[in-house]
Amino acid sequence: MYFRRRRDNLGLLLLLVQLFQVGFENIPPVTLITIALNVFLFLSPMKPLLDVCISVRETWNGQDWKRLIYSPFHHADDWHLYFNMVSMLYKGIRLEQRLGRIWFAYLLSVFSVMIGIVYLILEVALAELMDEPNYRIQCAVGFSGVLFALKVLNGYYNPGGVTYMMGIPVWQQYACWVELVAIHLLAPGSSFVGHLSGIIVGLLYVKGPLKSIMQACADIVSSSNYPRQQTRFTNQGYSGYSSSSYDTSYDRTGFTGGMTEAEQLDAAIWASLNNHGAYGDGRRPYGFRDPEQLNEEEIRQRRINRFAR
Repeated sequence: MYFRRRRDNLGLLLLLVQLFQVGFENIPPVTLITIALNVFLFLSPMKPLLDVCISVRETWNGQDWKRLIYSPFHHADDWHLYFNMVSMLYKGIRLEQRLGRIWFAYLLSVFSVMIGIVYLILEVALAELMDEPNYRIQCAVGFSGVLFALKVLNGYYNPGGVTYMMGIPVWQQYACWVELVAIHLLAPGSSFVGHLSGIIVGLLYVKGPLKSIMQACADIVSSSNYPRQQTRFTNQGYSGYSSSSYDTSYDRTGFTGGMTEAEQLDAAIWASLNNHGAYGDGRRPYGFRDPEQLNEEEIRQRRINRFAR
C-alpha cells in the first residue's frame, strides 16, 4: 500500500507484457477479472486517491465506509500496480485452481473488506498505545494487503514448499513474515500496518473462525435462494446436497453429495432407465426392463430394496 503518484506508465506496460507471456488462456477467470478491474480503475479511477484511501479520520470518524470497498482496487502509481498485479497473477493461478472460482471470488471479496477493518483497528490501537495521533490520519490504498492474506493461504496449502527472496530460500509458511519485514526496510513508504492486516486476516482464515463464518454465510444464502436444492461451498470449491424436504426417491441424478457409492449406482441406473435422451433411438441398456412394463408390486419392492441398504 503505497501513497505516491508517478506520471509514466512503464509499470503498466510491463504488466501487459507479463500477462501476454503467461497467456490469457492460462489465467483463471476470477484472477483475470481482478487484474482487469485494478488496471481499469488505475486508468479511470472512481475518485481521487485522497477520496478513496482508508484512514481512521476519514473512514472511521468520518463514517465514510465506502472507502473499505474502493481502497483495495486503487493504486498510487504504475509500479505499485505492476508489483501487486504480478503477485496476484501467480497467487491467483495457484489458489483459484485449488479453491474453485466461486469460492475464490467470495474469498477475495471478504478479504478486501476485512483487511480494511483490521487496518483501522490496528491504527486506532497504535494511536492510543503510543499516544501518536499521526496513526489516525495515515491513509493507504492498494491490493497488497489482500496479497499478504493470499500468501498466508499459499503457505498453509504448501507447508513444505520453499520460495526465494533475494536469492535466500524461505519456507512458504514463514514467507509472509519475511516479506513483511523486507518490504518495510526496502520501501519505507509502504504501509506496514496494511500488510500486517493482510497477514492477520489470512491467519484468521486458516487458523481462526473466519473460514467457518464464511461457510455458514454461504450456506444461509444458498439455502434461501435454492430451498429445494442447496449448494454447499467448501474450501475446495462447491458441492451439491439435497435438503430433507426434497423427495429424492424419484430424481437423484442432479447431484451426488452425501450419497454412498451404492446410492450413486442406483441413481445412475434410474437415470439410464428414465432418460430417453441417453440413447438416441430410445433403446434401453440390455438387462433392464422399462419401468412402464413393471407392475406396481415390483416397483414398490425395488424402492424398498434400494433404501434398505
